[in-house]
Amino acid sequence: MMDQSVTEAVAKLRELEEKRAALYHAMGVVNYDALTAAPKDTAEGRGRTMGVLSGMEYELTTGAETVAVLDVLMAHIAELDEQTAREVQLMKKANEQISRIPAEEYTAYSVLVNDAQSVWQRAKNENDFAAFEPYLEKIVAYNRTFAGYYNPDMKPYDALLNEYEEGMTMEVLDGFFENLRAVIVPLLRRVMAAPAIDDSFLHRSYPIEKQRVLSDMLMEVLGIDRSHCSIGETEHPFTDGFNNKDVRITTHYHEHELASSMYSVIHEGGHAIYELGCEDRFNYTAAAGGVSMGIHESQSRFFENIIGRSRAFIGFLFPKIREMFPEQLADVDAEMFYRAVNKAEPSLIRTESDELTYALHIMVRYEIEKRLIDGSLAVHDLPAAWNALYREYLGIDVPDDRSGCLQDSHWSGGAIGYFPSYALGSAYGAQMLHCMEAELPGLWEQVAAGNLAPVKEWLREHIHRYASLYAPGELFERACGKFDAAHFAAYLTDKYTALYGLKD
Repeated sequence: MMDQSVTEAVAKLRELEEKRAALYHAMGVVNYDALTAAPKDTAEGRGRTMGVLSGMEYELTTGAETVAVLDVLMAHIAELDEQTAREVQLMKKANEQISRIPAEEYTAYSVLVNDAQSVWQRAKNENDFAAFEPYLEKIVAYNRTFAGYYNPDMKPYDALLNEYEEGMTMEVLDGFFENLRAVIVPLLRRVMAAPAIDDSFLHRSYPIEKQRVLSDMLMEVLGIDRSHCSIGETEHPFTDGFNNKDVRITTHYHEHELASSMYSVIHEGGHAIYELGCEDRFNYTAAAGGVSMGIHESQSRFFENIIGRSRAFIGFLFPKIREMFPEQLADVDAEMFYRAVNKAEPSLIRTESDELTYALHIMVRYEIEKRLIDGSLAVHDLPAAWNALYREYLGIDVPDDRSGCLQDSHWSGGAIGYFPSYALGSAYGAQMLHCMEAELPGLWEQVAAGNLAPVKEWLREHIHRYASLYAPGELFERACGKFDAAHFAAYLTDKYTALYGLKD
């Protein structure tokens, strides 16, 4: 039986967690509104609000009361149940990290990021990197400083990587990307030498109002409960999860790009399915929500590509899409659509890229982030470095910054160290598929019938329900054994060899 002081400390912990969750909820709603519905010149007032809220969150996380509660619970950690012990460890980590950051810096950074997101949106639309440059310079400087606060014993970029994927290092990622590139580059060379796939019909005129109807249908097919998940519109699609009963996804529509919003909805829907699948017991605690961005991206990339671009799923979905766009798709069948949405070729935009070349887009960002943080690349020189890497990695010229270094929203939000999570997530997903196929005979027949329940149930049982109870590496190993990126390499090789009829 627990000591009375420990019981009281656990009760106090729950109270502190609930207050912290409320602050995160409030800041999340403000941010969601800023990126979806707020008038364009409203950053100043929002910045003040975010400054106040982040100041309150800083005080709560670092305050004497929190420290006292954590000290008691850390001293009795062995007496706590698994979930409470994990919450204490996560709160302790947050306390130690944030306590090292001066309060004024913490608040100022929150305001900076709020302002930077509005400036980035305008800079992207106007192809004006110079307008965003001073904000990005400050964000990079802050992240370099914060990395030292987070973990002074790590290299700065490793410390930032750990904020998105616990345990990840540049050494691990360098090997991961090197091995992946060794598979992708020669495979892409063979694909480009094969007859091209016709995807011209995807670029016909698809009225945006009808695309919105398609988005609703896709969410229904994915089995997303609309009473707990909404869809909004924004410049760069994202998902916000406030608890497992309130998740928001977004998309962006282009009249002549049918697959763009279609797959952003499925991608963000994967994030939503993860958040909605967390068990109720984790709500409003430090262990709420997905455990890492690598695991989170494994879910979004899994639904977007492994399921969403599969022949089985397209066979089920295409008749519904053609019914919505009978004129545009009158001369198209399911096999043509399947081939078109899987066409591989070097391209400019990460979010529109195919499965085969996608990791090359991530490698560009990874190399740039490393250099920004170690100081070997100045923000002013970022566009030139970006363009050079796109020529080297993808063999294409970048015509402007809008379709180059301004295309992603991540850096404006301060998310430096996030991008590798996408490639890791793709590789995690391929290994999950390997395990899923072994455990679920007839899996693809179910998908072909439009029944995604077996897929979702497997993911919920092995991944979703645990929220952040386990560290990402432990969670993955419990589900799939030791991580092996060879599964992803084999998945890409098998898929594109078959798609393009490549000879061994």
